[in-house]
Amino acid sequence: MMEKKNKLITKDMTFAELMGLDSDAARKLADRGLFCGGCPMAQFETIENGALAHGVDVDELIKELNRDE
Repeated sequence: MMEKKNKLITKDMTFAELMGLDSDAARKLADRGLFCGGCPMAQFETIENGALAHGVDVDELIKELNRDE
């Protein structure tokens, strides 16, 4: 089981912050076609901006990222 720290993930976080909070985030993002873990923009781009740029529903993505699995 992958470790997830107890902090709510929000759409205004950067992808880099997300990766620091959820060790399984890269897989969850890749499952939706977002390969943000290796992108140089991950340090600056928010989850919301990335989702919008790639046609992903940000609210659904945030729900999934905050779901404990």
